[in-house]
Amino acid sequence: MRILVDADACPVVSIVEKTAKRFQIPVILLCDTNHILHSDYSEIKVIGAGADAVDFALVSLCRKGDLVVTQDYGVAAMILGTGAYGIHQSGKWYTDENIDRMLMERHLSKKARRSRSKHHFKGPAKRTPEDDLRFAESLERLIQKIKTE
Repeated sequence: MRILVDADACPVVSIVEKTAKRFQIPVILLCDTNHILHSDYSEIKVIGAGADAVDFALVSLCRKGDLVVTQDYGVAAMILGTGAYGIHQSGKWYTDENIDRMLMERHLSKKARRSRSKHHFKGPAKRTPEDDLRFAESLERLIQKIKTE
């Protein structure tokens, strides 16, 4: 098992690395040329700057049994198809049972945003220490689940 992280602006990289070190799991951080990452633990792969370049590189690197950290539902759907596991930075696991619903919700939200182009919505709420704790606990539970399967 490896942990692959869609690391462009990912707020949980340090949590992933800390947890991976404890379990002795290799980590690969993928980012585009617009981001600069440094790590004493992870392998860093810098992918060319294209609209979905990092996403496609991540999916092509992903193997059965890997764990992928991404906030992109489309990427999550593709990695599940390879037999990998997925987790969102919120701590929510991507599964075959919930991915279709998540993709539909994303589609409907995008459609709603387009129909109300004059109104500006607030971005996501600021990340809290509780969010980080929830992610760390969920990541650890998922790793333990994978190791027992």
